[in-house]
Amino acid sequence: MIDRRAFLQGAAALGATFYASAPALALSGRTLTHPLAIAMWDFSWLERHWSGAGYEDWDLALDDLKRRGYDAVRIDAFPHFLAADPEREWELIPCWNQEMWGSPAINRVRVQPHLNEFITKCAQRNILVAFSTWWREDPDNIRMRIKTPRDLAEVWRKTLDSITKANPLDRILYVDLSNEFCIPIWTPWIAAGTKRNSAEGARWIRESIAHLKQAYPNIVCTFSFTDEFDTWRDQDVGMLDFLELHLWMTSLSDFYNQVDYHFEEFDPKGYNNIQKRAETLYRSDPAKWQASLCKGIDQLAEWSRVSGKPLITTECWSLVNYKDWPLLNWNWIKELCEIGVRRAASTGRWSAMATSNFCGPQFVGMWRDVDWHRRLTDVIHQAKLPTTAWGS
Repeated sequence: MIDRRAFLQGAAALGATFYASAPALALSGRTLTHPLAIAMWDFSWLERHWSGAGYEDWDLALDDLKRRGYDAVRIDAFPHFLAADPEREWELIPCWNQEMWGSPAINRVRVQPHLNEFITKCAQRNILVAFSTWWREDPDNIRMRIKTPRDLAEVWRKTLDSITKANPLDRILYVDLSNEFCIPIWTPWIAAGTKRNSAEGARWIRESIAHLKQAYPNIVCTFSFTDEFDTWRDQDVGMLDFLELHLWMTSLSDFYNQVDYHFEEFDPKGYNNIQKRAETLYRSDPAKWQASLCKGIDQLAEWSRVSGKPLITTECWSLVNYKDWPLLNWNWIKELCEIGVRRAASTGRWSAMATSNFCGPQFVGMWRDVDWHRRLTDVIHQAKLPTTAWGS
Protein backbone atom coordinates (compact mmCIF):
# COMPACT_ATOMS: atom_id res chain seq x y z
CA MET A 1 0.00 0.00 0.00
CA ILE A 2 0.98 3.60 -0.49
CA ASP A 3 3.06 5.45 2.06
CA ARG A 4 1.25 8.76 1.48
CA ARG A 5 3.95 10.89 3.09
CA ALA A 6 6.47 9.48 0.66
CA PHE A 7 3.98 9.34 -2.23
CA LEU A 8 4.58 12.26 -4.55
CA GLN A 9 6.13 15.30 -2.97
CA GLY A 10 3.00 16.81 -4.41
CA ALA A 11 1.96 14.72 -7.43
CA ALA A 12 4.64 14.87 -10.06
CA ALA A 13 5.08 14.31 -13.70
CA LEU A 14 6.68 11.35 -15.24
CA GLY A 15 10.21 12.13 -16.37
CA ALA A 16 12.18 9.98 -18.74
CA THR A 17 13.87 8.09 -15.94
CA PHE A 18 10.52 7.42 -14.29
CA TYR A 19 8.75 6.05 -17.35
CA ALA A 20 10.68 2.80 -17.24
CA SER A 21 9.28 1.98 -13.80
CA ALA A 22 5.92 3.76 -13.87
CA PRO A 23 3.83 0.79 -12.67
CA ALA A 24 5.69 0.90 -9.33
CA LEU A 25 4.91 4.57 -8.75
CA ALA A 26 2.32 4.56 -6.01
CA LEU A 27 3.76 1.67 -4.05
CA SER A 28 7.39 2.61 -4.30
CA GLY A 29 7.48 5.73 -2.16
CA ARG A 30 9.30 7.36 -5.08
CA THR A 31 9.69 11.12 -4.96
CA LEU A 32 9.08 12.45 -8.44
CA THR A 33 10.68 15.43 -10.04
CA HIS A 34 8.06 17.73 -11.54
CA PRO A 35 4.29 18.35 -11.73
CA LEU A 36 1.82 16.33 -13.75
CA ALA A 37 -0.05 17.56 -16.79
CA ILE A 38 -3.53 16.13 -16.31
CA ALA A 39 -6.54 16.12 -18.64
CA MET A 40 -10.19 15.94 -17.63
CA TRP A 41 -12.07 13.30 -19.60
CA ASP A 42 -14.96 13.23 -17.10
CA PHE A 43 -17.73 10.82 -18.20
CA SER A 44 -16.91 11.34 -21.88
CA TRP A 45 -14.36 8.52 -21.88
CA LEU A 46 -17.24 6.00 -21.63
CA GLU A 47 -20.27 7.87 -22.99
CA ARG A 48 -18.85 9.35 -26.19
CA HIS A 49 -18.45 6.15 -28.17
CA TRP A 50 -20.58 6.86 -31.20
CA SER A 51 -18.84 7.49 -34.51
CA GLY A 52 -16.97 10.81 -34.42
CA ALA A 53 -17.53 11.37 -30.69
CA GLY A 54 -13.80 11.28 -29.90
CA TYR A 55 -13.47 8.29 -27.57
CA GLU A 56 -14.67 5.42 -29.72
CA ASP A 57 -11.04 4.33 -30.17
CA TRP A 58 -9.30 4.48 -26.79
CA ASP A 59 -5.94 3.50 -28.23
CA LEU A 60 -6.00 6.45 -30.61
CA ALA A 61 -7.31 8.89 -27.99
CA LEU A 62 -4.69 7.85 -25.42
CA ASP A 63 -1.86 7.89 -27.94
CA ASP A 64 -2.92 11.43 -28.86
CA LEU A 65 -3.06 12.40 -25.19
CA LYS A 66 0.45 11.11 -24.69
CA ARG A 67 1.71 12.86 -27.79
CA ARG A 68 0.48 16.16 -26.35
CA GLY A 69 2.51 15.65 -23.20
CA TYR A 70 -0.13 14.63 -20.67
CA ASP A 71 0.77 12.26 -17.84
CA ALA A 72 -2.61 11.67 -16.21
CA VAL A 73 -6.32 11.72 -16.92
CA ARG A 74 -9.28 12.39 -14.61
CA ILE A 75 -12.38 10.34 -15.36
CA ASP A 76 -15.76 9.51 -13.91
CA ALA A 77 -15.61 6.04 -12.38
CA PHE A 78 -19.45 5.90 -12.12
CA PRO A 79 -19.16 4.56 -8.54
CA HIS A 80 -22.91 4.38 -7.87
CA PHE A 81 -23.36 2.13 -10.91
CA LEU A 82 -20.38 -0.03 -9.99
CA ALA A 83 -21.71 -0.42 -6.45
CA ALA A 84 -25.17 -1.42 -7.67
CA ASP A 85 -24.22 -3.70 -10.58
CA PRO A 86 -20.86 -3.23 -12.30
CA GLU A 87 -21.70 -5.14 -15.49
CA ARG A 88 -25.27 -3.98 -16.02
CA GLU A 89 -26.07 -1.78 -19.00
CA TRP A 90 -27.23 1.53 -17.56
CA GLU A 91 -29.40 4.07 -19.36
CA LEU A 92 -28.22 7.65 -18.88
CA ILE A 93 -30.32 10.78 -18.86
CA PRO A 94 -28.45 13.74 -20.39
CA CYS A 95 -27.52 16.57 -18.06
CA TRP A 96 -27.43 18.95 -21.05
CA ASN A 97 -27.69 19.08 -24.82
CA GLN A 98 -25.63 22.23 -25.36
CA GLU A 99 -22.27 20.92 -24.14
CA MET A 100 -19.67 18.54 -25.53
CA TRP A 101 -18.99 16.60 -22.34
CA GLY A 102 -20.71 13.24 -22.26
CA SER A 103 -23.82 12.59 -24.31
CA PRO A 104 -26.36 15.21 -25.45
CA ALA A 105 -29.08 12.55 -25.67
CA ILE A 106 -30.17 9.36 -23.92
CA ASN A 107 -27.33 6.86 -23.97
CA ARG A 108 -26.39 3.48 -22.51
CA VAL A 109 -23.14 2.40 -20.85
CA ARG A 110 -21.68 -0.63 -19.13
CA VAL A 111 -18.98 0.34 -16.64
CA GLN A 112 -17.22 -3.00 -16.20
CA PRO A 113 -15.20 -4.53 -17.68
CA HIS A 114 -14.65 -1.30 -19.65
CA LEU A 115 -13.25 0.69 -16.74
CA ASN A 116 -10.58 -1.89 -16.02
CA GLU A 117 -9.77 -2.14 -19.72
CA PHE A 118 -9.35 1.63 -19.92
CA ILE A 119 -7.07 1.74 -16.86
CA THR A 120 -4.93 -1.02 -18.34
CA LYS A 121 -4.57 0.89 -21.61
CA CYS A 122 -3.54 3.97 -19.63
CA ALA A 123 -0.95 1.95 -17.71
CA GLN A 124 0.52 0.64 -20.96
CA ARG A 125 1.25 4.28 -21.84
CA ASN A 126 2.39 5.27 -18.32
CA ILE A 127 -0.68 7.47 -17.90
CA LEU A 128 -2.04 7.66 -14.35
CA VAL A 129 -5.78 7.67 -13.73
CA ALA A 130 -7.56 9.97 -11.28
CA PHE A 131 -11.13 9.18 -10.30
CA SER A 132 -14.02 11.54 -9.73
CA THR A 133 -17.76 11.36 -10.32
CA TRP A 134 -20.52 13.60 -11.57
CA TRP A 135 -23.19 11.14 -10.36
CA ARG A 136 -24.77 10.58 -13.75
CA GLU A 137 -28.51 10.09 -13.60
CA ASP A 138 -30.36 6.94 -14.67
CA PRO A 139 -34.17 6.50 -14.85
CA ASP A 140 -34.22 4.89 -11.40
CA ASN A 141 -32.01 7.67 -10.01
CA ILE A 142 -29.99 5.25 -7.89
CA ARG A 143 -27.54 7.98 -6.93
CA MET A 144 -30.19 9.05 -4.43
CA ARG A 145 -29.52 5.88 -2.44
CA ILE A 146 -26.68 7.85 -0.88
CA LYS A 147 -28.06 9.07 2.42
CA THR A 148 -25.00 9.36 4.65
CA PRO A 149 -21.24 9.91 4.43
CA ARG A 150 -20.82 6.18 5.06
CA ASP A 151 -22.98 5.46 1.98
CA LEU A 152 -20.76 7.74 -0.07
CA ALA A 153 -17.65 5.96 1.14
CA GLU A 154 -19.20 2.56 0.52
CA VAL A 155 -19.88 3.12 -3.20
CA TRP A 156 -16.24 4.13 -3.57
CA ARG A 157 -15.05 1.12 -1.58
CA LYS A 158 -16.97 -1.17 -3.92
CA THR A 159 -15.57 0.73 -6.89
CA LEU A 160 -11.99 0.26 -5.73
CA ASP A 161 -12.71 -3.39 -4.99
CA SER A 162 -13.92 -3.81 -8.57
CA ILE A 163 -10.92 -2.04 -10.03
CA THR A 164 -8.31 -3.88 -8.02
CA LYS A 165 -9.54 -7.21 -9.34
CA ALA A 166 -7.71 -6.35 -12.55
CA ASN A 167 -5.44 -3.39 -11.78
CA PRO A 168 -3.01 -2.64 -8.95
CA LEU A 169 -3.63 0.48 -6.88
CA ASP A 170 -0.44 2.05 -8.18
CA ARG A 171 -2.28 2.98 -11.37
CA ILE A 172 -4.67 5.23 -9.41
CA LEU A 173 -3.47 8.76 -8.84
CA TYR A 174 -6.24 9.79 -6.44
CA VAL A 175 -9.96 9.63 -5.67
CA ASP A 176 -12.08 12.78 -5.72
CA LEU A 177 -15.16 11.55 -3.88
CA SER A 178 -17.54 14.04 -5.51
CA ASN A 179 -16.99 16.59 -8.24
CA GLU A 180 -17.35 20.22 -7.16
CA PHE A 181 -18.79 19.56 -3.73
CA CYS A 182 -21.49 20.59 -2.97
CA ILE A 183 -23.02 22.22 -6.06
CA PRO A 184 -26.60 20.89 -6.36
CA ILE A 185 -26.33 19.67 -9.96
CA TRP A 186 -23.42 17.40 -9.00
CA THR A 187 -24.43 16.44 -5.46
CA PRO A 188 -28.22 15.92 -5.61
CA TRP A 189 -28.14 13.55 -2.62
CA ILE A 190 -27.12 16.25 -0.14
CA ALA A 191 -29.69 18.66 1.32
CA ALA A 192 -30.30 21.64 -0.95
CA GLY A 193 -28.53 24.75 0.25
CA THR A 194 -25.80 22.90 2.13
CA LYS A 195 -22.58 24.85 2.12
CA ARG A 196 -19.20 23.24 2.25
CA ASN A 197 -18.13 25.75 4.88
CA SER A 198 -20.78 24.55 7.32
CA ALA A 199 -20.90 21.88 9.99
CA GLU A 200 -22.95 19.60 7.72
CA GLY A 201 -20.76 20.11 4.66
CA ALA A 202 -17.60 19.49 6.67
CA ARG A 203 -19.15 16.37 8.21
CA TRP A 204 -19.78 14.82 4.81
CA ILE A 205 -16.20 15.44 3.74
CA ARG A 206 -14.57 14.33 6.98
CA GLU A 207 -16.64 11.20 7.63
CA SER A 208 -16.76 9.85 4.07
CA ILE A 209 -12.98 10.05 3.71
CA ALA A 210 -12.49 8.47 7.13
CA HIS A 211 -14.81 5.57 6.24
CA LEU A 212 -13.16 4.98 2.86
CA LYS A 213 -9.72 4.94 4.42
CA GLN A 214 -10.78 2.23 6.82
CA ALA A 215 -10.85 -0.03 3.76
CA TYR A 216 -8.12 1.70 1.75
CA PRO A 217 -6.03 3.51 4.37
CA ASN A 218 -3.45 4.87 1.96
CA ILE A 219 -5.54 5.87 -1.02
CA VAL A 220 -5.06 9.56 -1.80
CA CYS A 221 -8.41 11.34 -1.32
CA THR A 222 -9.98 14.73 -1.81
CA PHE A 223 -13.15 16.55 -2.84
CA SER A 224 -12.94 19.01 -5.72
CA PHE A 225 -14.22 22.55 -5.14
CA THR A 226 -15.23 25.37 -7.44
CA ASP A 227 -16.82 27.93 -5.11
CA GLU A 228 -16.77 29.31 -1.55
CA PHE A 229 -13.24 30.51 -2.19
CA ASP A 230 -13.96 33.76 -0.34
CA THR A 231 -14.18 31.86 2.95
CA TRP A 232 -11.13 29.66 2.46
CA ARG A 233 -9.46 30.88 5.65
CA ASP A 234 -12.40 29.53 7.67
CA GLN A 235 -12.47 26.10 6.04
CA ASP A 236 -11.01 23.00 7.64
CA VAL A 237 -9.24 21.05 4.90
CA GLY A 238 -7.09 18.96 7.21
CA MET A 239 -8.82 15.73 6.14
CA LEU A 240 -7.95 16.31 2.46
CA ASP A 241 -4.71 14.95 1.06
CA PHE A 242 -4.57 17.89 -1.36
CA LEU A 243 -6.74 20.71 -2.68
CA GLU A 244 -8.47 20.04 -6.02
CA LEU A 245 -9.66 23.53 -6.95
CA HIS A 246 -11.34 24.60 -10.19
CA LEU A 247 -10.90 28.17 -11.37
CA TRP A 248 -11.67 30.21 -14.47
CA MET A 249 -11.34 33.83 -15.51
CA THR A 250 -15.10 34.02 -14.96
CA SER A 251 -14.81 32.92 -11.31
CA LEU A 252 -13.80 36.35 -9.94
CA SER A 253 -15.31 38.61 -12.58
CA ASP A 254 -18.67 39.69 -13.97
CA PHE A 255 -17.77 38.45 -17.43
CA TYR A 256 -20.73 36.09 -17.75
CA ASN A 257 -23.19 38.74 -16.56
CA GLN A 258 -21.88 41.17 -19.15
CA VAL A 259 -22.17 38.51 -21.84
CA ASP A 260 -25.60 37.47 -20.51
CA TYR A 261 -24.64 33.83 -20.26
CA HIS A 262 -26.19 31.83 -17.42
CA PHE A 263 -25.34 28.15 -18.01
CA GLU A 264 -28.39 27.46 -20.17
CA GLU A 265 -27.82 23.74 -20.57
CA PHE A 266 -30.87 22.97 -22.73
CA ASP A 267 -31.40 26.35 -24.38
CA PRO A 268 -29.18 27.71 -27.19
CA LYS A 269 -29.62 31.32 -26.08
CA GLY A 270 -26.62 31.06 -23.76
CA TYR A 271 -24.28 30.11 -26.57
CA ASN A 272 -25.95 32.66 -28.84
CA ASN A 273 -24.87 35.34 -26.39
CA ILE A 274 -21.34 33.89 -26.17
CA GLN A 275 -21.20 34.05 -29.98
CA LYS A 276 -22.32 37.67 -30.04
CA ARG A 277 -20.40 39.11 -27.11
CA ALA A 278 -17.76 36.96 -25.43
CA GLU A 279 -14.65 37.42 -27.57
CA THR A 280 -15.52 41.06 -28.29
CA LEU A 281 -15.81 41.77 -24.56
CA TYR A 282 -12.51 40.05 -23.84
CA ARG A 283 -10.70 41.86 -26.65
CA SER A 284 -12.05 45.22 -25.44
CA ASP A 285 -9.85 45.02 -22.31
CA PRO A 286 -7.83 41.79 -22.18
CA ALA A 287 -5.63 43.06 -19.32
CA LYS A 288 -8.70 43.40 -17.10
CA TRP A 289 -9.86 39.84 -17.65
CA GLN A 290 -6.37 38.43 -17.40
CA ALA A 291 -5.95 40.23 -14.09
CA SER A 292 -9.12 38.57 -12.76
CA LEU A 293 -7.71 35.18 -13.66
CA CYS A 294 -4.33 35.89 -12.08
CA LYS A 295 -5.97 37.22 -8.91
CA GLY A 296 -7.85 33.95 -8.55
CA ILE A 297 -4.74 31.88 -9.13
CA ASP A 298 -2.84 33.84 -6.52
CA GLN A 299 -5.69 33.32 -4.05
CA LEU A 300 -5.63 29.56 -4.55
CA ALA A 301 -1.85 29.51 -4.19
CA GLU A 302 -2.17 31.39 -0.89
CA TRP A 303 -4.73 28.85 0.35
CA SER A 304 -2.26 26.12 -0.52
CA ARG A 305 0.60 27.83 1.31
CA VAL A 306 -1.40 28.58 4.45
CA SER A 307 -3.03 25.13 4.63
CA GLY A 308 0.14 23.27 3.67
CA LYS A 309 -1.83 21.34 1.05
CA PRO A 310 -0.54 20.88 -2.51
CA LEU A 311 -2.85 21.95 -5.33
CA ILE A 312 -4.31 20.16 -8.31
CA THR A 313 -6.57 21.87 -10.84
CA THR A 314 -8.26 19.81 -13.55
CA GLU A 315 -10.84 22.36 -14.75
CA CYS A 316 -9.57 25.79 -15.46
CA TRP A 317 -8.45 29.12 -16.75
CA SER A 318 -10.70 30.60 -19.47
CA LEU A 319 -14.46 29.98 -19.74
CA VAL A 320 -16.27 27.11 -18.08
CA ASN A 321 -18.14 26.14 -21.25
CA TYR A 322 -17.07 26.41 -24.88
CA LYS A 323 -17.19 24.29 -28.02
CA ASP A 324 -16.55 24.11 -31.73
CA TRP A 325 -19.35 26.29 -33.06
CA PRO A 326 -19.95 29.02 -35.66
CA LEU A 327 -18.37 32.34 -34.64
CA LEU A 328 -16.55 30.77 -31.69
CA ASN A 329 -12.79 31.05 -32.09
CA TRP A 330 -10.29 29.17 -29.98
CA ASN A 331 -7.42 31.68 -30.13
CA TRP A 332 -8.54 33.87 -27.25
CA ILE A 333 -9.41 30.82 -25.16
CA LYS A 334 -5.91 29.44 -25.72
CA GLU A 335 -4.43 32.85 -24.89
CA LEU A 336 -6.18 32.95 -21.51
CA CYS A 337 -5.32 29.34 -20.76
CA GLU A 338 -1.66 29.91 -21.48
CA ILE A 339 -1.63 32.86 -19.09
CA GLY A 340 -3.31 30.69 -16.46
CA VAL A 341 -0.87 27.80 -16.84
CA ARG A 342 2.17 30.07 -16.68
CA ARG A 343 0.87 31.99 -13.66
CA ALA A 344 -0.05 28.83 -11.75
CA ALA A 345 3.26 27.16 -12.63
CA SER A 346 5.18 30.18 -11.36
CA THR A 347 3.75 29.82 -7.84
CA GLY A 348 5.30 26.42 -7.16
CA ARG A 349 2.08 25.29 -5.45
CA TRP A 350 0.59 23.01 -8.11
CA SER A 351 1.36 19.30 -8.10
CA ALA A 352 -0.73 18.78 -11.24
CA MET A 353 -2.78 20.94 -13.54
CA ALA A 354 -4.76 20.88 -16.75
CA THR A 355 -4.23 23.24 -19.64
CA SER A 356 -7.97 23.93 -19.88
CA ASN A 357 -11.39 22.31 -19.56
CA PHE A 358 -11.08 21.37 -23.18
CA CYS A 359 -8.07 19.03 -23.44
CA GLY A 360 -10.00 16.17 -25.00
CA PRO A 361 -10.57 14.95 -28.56
CA GLN A 362 -14.18 16.14 -28.81
CA PHE A 363 -12.97 19.77 -28.72
CA VAL A 364 -11.48 19.56 -32.19
CA GLY A 365 -10.31 23.14 -32.56
CA MET A 366 -8.36 22.98 -29.31
CA TRP A 367 -7.23 19.36 -29.59
CA ARG A 368 -5.68 19.59 -33.04
CA ASP A 369 -3.18 22.27 -31.98
CA VAL A 370 -0.59 19.75 -30.83
CA ASP A 371 2.17 22.34 -30.52
CA TRP A 372 0.09 24.44 -28.14
CA HIS A 373 -0.52 21.44 -25.88
CA ARG A 374 3.14 20.45 -25.98
CA ARG A 375 4.27 23.96 -25.14
CA LEU A 376 2.01 24.17 -22.10
CA THR A 377 2.62 20.66 -20.82
CA ASP A 378 6.34 21.52 -21.02
CA VAL A 379 5.66 24.59 -18.86
CA ILE A 380 3.87 22.39 -16.32
CA HIS A 381 6.69 19.85 -16.25
CA GLN A 382 9.31 22.54 -15.75
CA ALA A 383 7.55 24.10 -12.74
CA LYS A 384 8.63 23.59 -9.14
CA LEU A 385 6.74 21.22 -6.90
CA PRO A 386 5.25 22.14 -3.53
CA THR A 387 7.51 21.17 -0.66
CA THR A 388 4.55 19.69 1.25
CA ALA A 389 3.91 15.99 0.73
CA TRP A 390 0.45 14.64 0.08
CA GLY A 391 -1.51 13.52 3.09
CA SER A 392 0.52 15.57 5.56
